[in-house]
Amino acid sequence: MNKPESSKAPKHQPTATEKWLLWALAAIQFTTILDFLIILPLGPQYMRVFNITPGQFGLIVSSYAISAGIFGLLAGFMLDRMDRKPALLWLYLGFTVGTFLCALAPNYHLLVAARAVAGAFGGVAGALILAIIGDAIPENRRGAAMGMVMSSFSIASICGVPIGLLLATHLNWHVPFYALTGLCLIILGASAWAMPSMRGHLAHAHSIHPVRRMLQVLLEPSHQMAFIFMAVLTFAGFCVFPNVSTYMVQNVGLTEAQLPLIYLAGGICTFFSMNWIGRWSDRAGKRHVFVIMSFLTAVPILTLTHLPRVPVAVAIGVSTLLMVCMSGRMVPAMALMTASVEPRYRGGFMSVNSSVQQFASGLAAFTSGQLIGQSPTGELTRFGIVGFISVACAYTCIYLVRFLKHPTAKSSEPAAVVEG
Repeated sequence: MNKPESSKAPKHQPTATEKWLLWALAAIQFTTILDFLIILPLGPQYMRVFNITPGQFGLIVSSYAISAGIFGLLAGFMLDRMDRKPALLWLYLGFTVGTFLCALAPNYHLLVAARAVAGAFGGVAGALILAIIGDAIPENRRGAAMGMVMSSFSIASICGVPIGLLLATHLNWHVPFYALTGLCLIILGASAWAMPSMRGHLAHAHSIHPVRRMLQVLLEPSHQMAFIFMAVLTFAGFCVFPNVSTYMVQNVGLTEAQLPLIYLAGGICTFFSMNWIGRWSDRAGKRHVFVIMSFLTAVPILTLTHLPRVPVAVAIGVSTLLMVCMSGRMVPAMALMTASVEPRYRGGFMSVNSSVQQFASGLAAFTSGQLIGQSPTGELTRFGIVGFISVACAYTCIYLVRFLKHPTAKSSEPAAVVEG
């Protein structure tokens, strides 16, 4: 069997093939994250244009997540039986079509349906990206690679969200989705050229029936603990994030025109923090870094969810600290997840994991939407209760992370990367 190219490189230096692969994955991840992020700050505008409640806005967010969860489970039967490259490109094409349908949606109900289509493909594509990182990047460099790809969240916050908000504010909410569709088409073509074929995981793909393979993924106790860990971790973040923009406008006193500043500042800081935390977790240990970041995250969660009317600079500082701490947990957490499963099961495992994340985020958005109310003056109420729930989940994850399976030589070995 051909050894992966990464074995020929210095211990901590990525190869040229890995660099091209990571840039392609980061670009795809950027657009899938931006498609999700752009919805969140548009909450006040959707509530005004469609005359909907916070609970109905939560359905716009959760429809994407619930659809991604359902289709992630179905995709888990097939992802480990396909070359990673064409699988990702077809999923990304479906996501692009879903984004275009969001741009065309004329009303609330069709927008919810379009979000479900985008989620069906975008959520599975995100899972496959993580599986590819696990296949192609050795465990000793996986934290840095995960930090690089996940920093696409920061770029989306720095560039995409502010630009999208400006387009939505000065034109209408359809325009950002038209622009994103065009960008997706460009990235789709570039990724088809830049990505190598990946078939190393196919050595045992046809030796086990897909249903039996999926049962092995689902019934393995260490996998089940990993799924529980990821569900609680995701719930902790998504019971807060979908409501931040609305809370900042209605309770803290920011204007809709000032909302891009939150994402611009948070994006700039997390761009550096996520890459630094990724390298730190490779050196100091991923569990150790995860525990530290989880303890720290309680401060910005409780501060933001109880924030009164304050100067804009204070609001930006609190929201930026929240983004840094939240994203800082995810980098070592996702590196630990990819290392806790054998390569031959990684595609199905990460697809199921994506479904767990999406279901948890959808449940979190729906739950917080039901808990949060509105005062006669339009301010959100009971957001502080949501903050306490988020912290409780975050601290539960500190206990659960000890049950994640330790990487082994077998599970850490990257799959062969074949140019094609």
